[in-house]
Amino acid sequence: MKWNKKEIGRSLIKELSSSYGCDALTASILARRGVIEGPDVLFYLEDDLRYLHNPFLFSAMEDAVDRVLDAREEGEKVLIFGDRDVDGITSTTLLYTALTELGLDVSWRVPQGDESYGLSMDAVDQLAADSGTLIITVDCGISCIKEIAHAAELGIDVIILDHHNPQETLPAATAIINPKMSDSNYPFRDLAGCAVVWKFISALRFGLLDIYKQQICLLHVRPANESYVIEAIKTVNMCETDRISETIVPGMVSITQTRLLPFLQGQQIFVWDESAQQKQLTHIFGKGVEFNLLDLRPQIGSVIPQVKSLSLLKLKDLSRIGRYQQKSIGELEGFFNLFISFLQRKNGLYGKRETEELQLVALGTLADLMPLKNENRILVRRGLAAMNEKPRAGLSELLSRQNLLGKKIGTQELAWQISPAINATGRMGNPGLAIRLFLSTDPTERTALSAEVIQLNTDRKQMGSDGWTVVEPLARESFERFNSKLVVAATNLVHRGVTGIMANRLANCFSVPAIVICIMDDGSAVGSIRSARGFHLDGLLAPCADLFTDHGGHAFAAGFSLPQTKLEQLVSRLERVSQDITFEGEGNDEEILVDAELPHEYLQASLLDIADRFEPYGEDNEPLVFLSRKMRVISADIMGKTEKQHLKLTLDCGTHKWPAIFWQGAERLGRDFSVGDYLDAVFNVNRNCFNGSVTPQMIVKDAKKTGTA
Repeated sequence: MKWNKKEIGRSLIKELSSSYGCDALTASILARRGVIEGPDVLFYLEDDLRYLHNPFLFSAMEDAVDRVLDAREEGEKVLIFGDRDVDGITSTTLLYTALTELGLDVSWRVPQGDESYGLSMDAVDQLAADSGTLIITVDCGISCIKEIAHAAELGIDVIILDHHNPQETLPAATAIINPKMSDSNYPFRDLAGCAVVWKFISALRFGLLDIYKQQICLLHVRPANESYVIEAIKTVNMCETDRISETIVPGMVSITQTRLLPFLQGQQIFVWDESAQQKQLTHIFGKGVEFNLLDLRPQIGSVIPQVKSLSLLKLKDLSRIGRYQQKSIGELEGFFNLFISFLQRKNGLYGKRETEELQLVALGTLADLMPLKNENRILVRRGLAAMNEKPRAGLSELLSRQNLLGKKIGTQELAWQISPAINATGRMGNPGLAIRLFLSTDPTERTALSAEVIQLNTDRKQMGSDGWTVVEPLARESFERFNSKLVVAATNLVHRGVTGIMANRLANCFSVPAIVICIMDDGSAVGSIRSARGFHLDGLLAPCADLFTDHGGHAFAAGFSLPQTKLEQLVSRLERVSQDITFEGEGNDEEILVDAELPHEYLQASLLDIADRFEPYGEDNEPLVFLSRKMRVISADIMGKTEKQHLKLTLDCGTHKWPAIFWQGAERLGRDFSVGDYLDAVFNVNRNCFNGSVTPQMIVKDAKKTGTA
């Protein structure tokens, strides 16, 4: 096993530390992880929801908001159609709650029993029969071309809120909000479905304000040597739409000879310190030119009192968001940032309601294995914080059932004990159970529903155990047929609800992509596919697309359906396609990337604060790995419930003695090192909670003997 600690220059560490106000260790970790640009650093060092991307950056967001506001105004019947997994369940819950609060006549539906993924013809027909006129798909819809065309024929509009990869042909929807669309204009493509929904909800609430769709112009004049610079930004819905900058020597040109007149004509022009700005404009153009300026300083000062007495020059230097810009910001940019903060605070755009909603956003984002970078980090971090402070209804009951109430809830707790339970409702054909749990206002009902959810998960585990005895031999037999690069198991003896779990387990077992296909009684076949070793699944799906009734998903997890009559053809084609599969890092030794090498004086409990700063951990953000040398083994005990496979160590690190767990390390005791020896080790750090006490501990990933006492 190779340990790789990337070399970085001291000057880079010093620059990061100075620019972003972080300590040298944090700066070195950021540098080794390639996080060195301000916009990327921001999402590791900041938690404020102010730093999230504006939902109106989606090119179709106004269209979607307007359509729902029209439905509200006209009293239309609206259907939310979601998916059966955690992302779809949280998406459906979030949107139903928000639209209900706004007074819309809204219902929800998700695939039940053996219904296939995505909007169904039956759902469209039922809404039409009920005189409904609007469908909003959540966590699905981007591949539902026929169903959405059918809705249009019946006079039903469809808004798609999705995040799955779009196919070449898109549905003819009223609006599509999907960050993976090439023309979405959104700066981050890896939002979960529930995060897309939450962005839409945020935009919808902004759409209720008087300022919605109003064009506002921010203007600032500043001296520059013997001239003046006049700058202005046009903004709509807190998004910059246009800007201008003119450098003018007083008395040299009239305003009609500049670009200012057509730019400013018909605008609401806001400034900071109206009297000072008027004086400068009069000096530039003379008294014959009048500017109708509105002073924002008093309004902003009443909401953010600490800025009222400051100039824009001073505010620019104090701007926290400004420090993360790729180039130093000017006074007008500082004014624009302050204006957005003012609007958000004045209108309570990110209050208690929103942080409670983020609990579900965090849950869905983690369950759907979204990359924990960019704004996903703030969404999940704030959601987890709210969850630990006061779990929302429904989630609280699940945490209680899993004995997690009162304990610190992190990504692992959700991934191991909560997400599988919610997912089980969909796998077992009853995702509506989880939605009713989250929507219920009756504590007694929630207690009963949470018990049903946990029972379904128990049933799912048994079904998975039974299914493994079927699919594992089939996969093993297929391994060589598919060139030792793919395994396929097709059978009528596993429930369609566990094909994804089985495929994931096979992928881990064989270290190759895995496909599990359930042969259904209705003549169809439904499959799940999971990737391994960094292989992009489009390389398998695209060559077979003509065989599928439907298919979709992500780069590393996807699903499909097809008629059983085409199953043999699919298998034959996969056999040919598998020859071309290549894996990331093929032929290389396993490598451990080290984030920082720590001298013994750094090995103290405060190291956990650094580890916390880089939370949440998960997809694309592995736990921090540290390296320390010459730690003496004080004690070593072999542990394990059945097979004695693991080691419990105590390591002498100078001032502090660290308890450590070395998973699968039992066989190395007495062979590679013994008590009293000195070790170099690479490790994670975490908290061990036992009998109400919390202590720091190491999780050793690898160790090498460096000496004997």
